[in-house]
Amino acid sequence: MPTRVVLTYRDYEALPADGRRYELHDGELFVTAAPGLQHQRLVGNIFVLLREHVSAQGLGEVFVSPVDCILSDTTVVQPDVVHLESGRSSLASARGIEGPPTLAVEILSLSTVQVDRGVKLQLYARYRVPYYWIVEPGVRSIEAYTLSGGAFHLAARLGGAGRGSLPPFSDLTIDASALWL
Repeated sequence: MPTRVVLTYRDYEALPADGRRYELHDGELFVTAAPGLQHQRLVGNIFVLLREHVSAQGLGEVFVSPVDCILSDTTVVQPDVVHLESGRSSLASARGIEGPPTLAVEILSLSTVQVDRGVKLQLYARYRVPYYWIVEPGVRSIEAYTLSGGAFHLAARLGGAGRGSLPPFSDLTIDASALWL
């Protein structure tokens, strides 16, 4: 039986800048192609919405992929959108975010749905990311999960043309229909 090679951040740093998205999940390399335009439009809409709110309220910073979230030496992920609240600002470094961000947002695509709903959900819970949003363009929904007792629990769901708020932003009313444009 072959020995499993466990990659580290040093190995990750040495990967080529070839347009693919690389991540390390417990030392295993995951590669996905660059996202399509519909995905990027949605990422941009969510980023702008959150950045404007977070900036206006002085709640920290919002980043858009690619930004490395270094959860451990063998786990490096690149969520589509990341919120880092003011109290976690010391986690921002020249390498990326070194530790759990406040919120990780993943937009599902056919090639990532299994990873985003499975492996990443478990990784984010294990590394204590307090909030995780899964955005599903096909059904126009956002599921907001909160970490409690070491596991994620669905706290809210916003879909279609609905309006509402999602944790951790209870004072931000999101018009879901505006996101899908």
